[in-house]
Amino acid sequence: MIMQTTEKLSPPSAPGEWTLNQIQSALSRPLPQSMLETKQLKGSRIPYIPWHTVNRILDKYAPGWTWEVCRMGMSADRLFLVGRLTIPTANGNLYREATGTEELKRVNDQGEVLELAYGDPSSNAESMAFRRAAARFGLGLYLYDKG
Repeated sequence: MIMQTTEKLSPPSAPGEWTLNQIQSALSRPLPQSMLETKQLKGSRIPYIPWHTVNRILDKYAPGWTWEVCRMGMSADRLFLVGRLTIPTANGNLYREATGTEELKRVNDQGEVLELAYGDPSSNAESMAFRRAAARFGLGLYLYDKG
């Protein structure tokens, strides 16, 4: 069970001021529901953190962070992407990599091309990879807990 805390945290004032442990502790805190959005996945509504919210949280608790797309590839119907989130800490620059993927086209049982989800495949895959990399530092990781 995740315990909600009311303890106030003063964010770091400069890149590299906090240790990895301090950053992970701040990022691992449960977020207010107002910062989450939901999406439909396999018949269920699941909460997630939008990329722009991840951006703002990292700006506050991990100043100086950087993001880069390391690799990108495609299959006949999917785009695959690997991104790297680097955070300057008192322990040095530390990074986490994550993948993102998105369908290039959706086809129904009759072979008809269906409308894709909102946004283009590359930005959707990048958003997924960015959010997953931030989760590897603890941000929203509790959202993956079952039950």
